[in-house]
Amino acid sequence: MTTQDVSSQRSDVLIVGAGPAGLSLAASLAQAGMQVTVLEQQPASTLAAPLADGREIALTHPSVATLQRIGSWQRLAAHEVGLLREAQVHDGPVGQRGAMQLHAGGSGVQHLGWIVPNHALRRTAYEVAAHTPGVRLVTEARVTRVAVTPAHAELEYTDTRNLDAAPLRLQAPLLVAADSRFSATRRQLGIGAAMHDFGRTVIVCRLRHELPHHEVAHECFGYEQTLAILPLPGDLVDGAPMCSAVVTTGAAHAQELLALPPEAFAARVQAQFKDRLGAMRLVGERHAYPLVAVYAHRFAAARCALLGDAAVGMHPVTAHGFNLGLAGVDSLTRALTQARERGADIGAASVLEGYARGHHRHAWPLYQGTNAIVRLYTDDRPLPRLLRQVVLAGANRLPPLKGAIVSQLTGRRPAWPSAAP
Repeated sequence: MTTQDVSSQRSDVLIVGAGPAGLSLAASLAQAGMQVTVLEQQPASTLAAPLADGREIALTHPSVATLQRIGSWQRLAAHEVGLLREAQVHDGPVGQRGAMQLHAGGSGVQHLGWIVPNHALRRTAYEVAAHTPGVRLVTEARVTRVAVTPAHAELEYTDTRNLDAAPLRLQAPLLVAADSRFSATRRQLGIGAAMHDFGRTVIVCRLRHELPHHEVAHECFGYEQTLAILPLPGDLVDGAPMCSAVVTTGAAHAQELLALPPEAFAARVQAQFKDRLGAMRLVGERHAYPLVAVYAHRFAAARCALLGDAAVGMHPVTAHGFNLGLAGVDSLTRALTQARERGADIGAASVLEGYARGHHRHAWPLYQGTNAIVRLYTDDRPLPRLLRQVVLAGANRLPPLKGAIVSQLTGRRPAWPSAAP
C-alpha cells in the first residue's frame, strides 16, 4: 500500500517499531478486528529476511501459546526450534561445586521451554503481520514527531526514500511505542526510564561440539566472565551437535576475545566449560552487544502505551526479555478488546491503566530479581561468594524454592505436592 493510501486510511492503533513484539501486537489486534498501522524505518526486504544476529531466545510455555494463537509459531522451520529440558547453574569454575539443577518436574509440563533464533522470530512475526487483514505496514518511514491530544494520538513521518517530501501525518485513538529500549518515541511522549548500564558486553555465537548436550542449558557464573551454553538443534547438514555460547565480560576483555582467531576463541569457551562437550568449533560470526537494562517510569498514559523493550529492556541472564514482550501483547490485546466490547474509548487512560498496572506487577519482580542475580553473581568479594553458595545449596535442598524458580522459567505455576494426611 502506498504512503498516500495509508495516510487516508483510518487506524485504531498506530505502532512505532516493527520488531517481533510490535508486529505480534499488530497481528493480535488485527485478528481481534482492529485496524492497525505499523511504522518502521527498515525496508520491507530486511524485515522479510532478517540477518542472523547470534541471539537465541528462550521461550516459556505461555509465550509459545501466544505465538501459536497469532500464527507465527507455525511458520518456524523444524530446525529453528530447539528444546530446553533442563538447566544447570554453576557458581565459579564448572565442576568446582555442585550445580543447581532445574527441570520441569512438578510443573505439569515435560520440559522447561524452547529456544529459537531471534532472526527466525523476527521473520515469522513479519510474515504473519504482512498477511493479516487489518495490518498496514509502512516501511522506510522515519517518525519525526509524536504527540497526544485529548481526542487522539498523532505522529508525523518522512519517507526515507524521499527526504525532500513533506512529512505525512497519521492519527488514531491510540499510539504504541515498540521501538527498542532506547525508544525515541517514548522520549517524545514525555515518559522517562531508569537505565542501568552494567558496563559489560555480551558476545554471542554458535559452536559445533563433539559430545551431545542432551538439551541441557548451563549458566556458568565466573567472577570476571560469565558463560552460558544453550542447546541448539543439530547442524542442518550433518546433524552435528550445536550450542550457542553467550560470554559476558568487561568491555575491554570483550574486545580481546573478539580479536582472537576463531580457533582460539572456541578453545577459550571449551576450556571455561571444562571440555564437557568435547572439542568445539566456531560456526559463523561472533556478535557483541552492550548490556543496558531499562525500565520505563510508566507503561501507559492517555492515548499511548509502551510495549516490549520500550517498556522493559532486560538483562538476558534470566531469558525473560521477549517473554515479557509477549505477555504485554496478550495483556494489551485483552484490555483493548474488552474496552471495544463495552463501547469504551481504547485510548482512554482508564482503559490503559489496567494494562500498565498488570504489566508492572508482572515485570517489576523479574526486572529487580534479574538485576540482583547479576550483581550477586559477578561480585568477587568474600561475602557475596558465600551468599551465592548458600543460595545454590538452599535451592537444591528446598523443593519449594526450586519449584518457584522453575515456575518462572516455564511461565507456569508449580504443581506443589499435597500435604501428607
